[in-house]
Amino acid sequence: MSNPDALIEAYRRKHPRSAEIHVRARELFPAQGATHFSRIHNPFRPYIVRAAGARKWDVDGNEYVDYVLGHGSLVLGHSHPAVVEAIQRQAALGLHYGDNHELEVEWAERIRGLMPAAERIEFCASGQEANQMGIRVARAHSGRRKLLKFLHNYHGWADELAPKGSPGALDDQVTVIPANDPALVERHLASGEFAVVLVEGGGGRVSGRVPTKVEFFQALPDLCRRHGTLLLLDEVVTGFREAPGGWQSVVGMTPDLSTIGKAASGGLAAGALLGRADVMSVLSGAAPADRRVVHGGTWNAVPISCAAGIAACSLYPGGAPQRAARAAADRFRRDANAMFRRIGANARCYGRSIVHLYLGPIDQDPADDTEAPAAVDRLMDPAKTPLHQRLDLHLLVRGVASMRGEAFCFSAAHDEAAVSSTVAALEESIAAMVAEGTLPF
Repeated sequence: MSNPDALIEAYRRKHPRSAEIHVRARELFPAQGATHFSRIHNPFRPYIVRAAGARKWDVDGNEYVDYVLGHGSLVLGHSHPAVVEAIQRQAALGLHYGDNHELEVEWAERIRGLMPAAERIEFCASGQEANQMGIRVARAHSGRRKLLKFLHNYHGWADELAPKGSPGALDDQVTVIPANDPALVERHLASGEFAVVLVEGGGGRVSGRVPTKVEFFQALPDLCRRHGTLLLLDEVVTGFREAPGGWQSVVGMTPDLSTIGKAASGGLAAGALLGRADVMSVLSGAAPADRRVVHGGTWNAVPISCAAGIAACSLYPGGAPQRAARAAADRFRRDANAMFRRIGANARCYGRSIVHLYLGPIDQDPADDTEAPAAVDRLMDPAKTPLHQRLDLHLLVRGVASMRGEAFCFSAAHDEAAVSSTVAALEESIAAMVAEGTLPF
């Protein structure tokens, strides 16, 4: 068995400047020097200075094939020329007008052209804010208070969006149940108390770490309609990534409300609530005072995000970027799983354009590698978190930046060379973990 600490020592040697910056960060940011929970790492994640296409570079000059991709939003890849040009042009004209402008209208028209369920659109600063707005709108429209969510679905960190029971969160009006059980949903909705059902597009946890059946998505609109409950489809991750029309177009469903995030704005900070005109009418100044939702937000439809969004959304129709991202992901899953079988590793990749990595006993080994290889309790076993973190560090040393060693977000910029080098780095990392005794199978 080799010394596991040798990996951390090797990492520090490759990242001296990042180490210096991290010392400063720890004196500023309470989450162990990180500004997002997914960036907390032992000893630290690299500090990035540049990104282009499928790659990024850190302050020490190390290059990475990137699978974080703005937390999955950059289906076009980093710094797409059309988006960069739009941002540069708009920056010279003004960053923030604090007033109406034509760009917000054009951007909304392009979004509605891609997602016909978007009869009306309300812009905000993030996908999480869009989810919060959706809950408020649903309550105002229905006169009800309760929210039904599904286990392992992620919608943000705010009170009623966070996992139930999160420290400091108020969630007394939230009920959480397992997905994939329409009869269970109906039993809850029959109470007549629920304003909205909130479900994550593509499946739980970043588009499907916890799979959700297509048939379940398709059943939800009718279930909700029968009981006077609104359905909110969270497409913050899947919107414009899975298809130009989002997850709703993939499975053939029409939600009452949808939310989208920064894929709509080419990666800049933005979000939007989309939905039926009658439901969204509570945002109108003409709505009755006891039903009207007042929505402020300095960064709603800020011009520079609108300009980037117009450029990005002009590239989505026809689906070429989505098909390219999916093709790269398909090849990665195929080659990685073939490698795992060849070396006898209890590990599998599954998913779609975001590929999830499972480490552990294989319950099933389906020919269709979009399907999960194990039951939900295995997929979400918290005891596996240290293994994924260790793998993440091994991959970083070998020039691959993943999402915490758990997921790989693909873009149209990931070519065959990127896929091949990533599979090779993954094999080396697994072998190294076996040799050092940190991978117990």
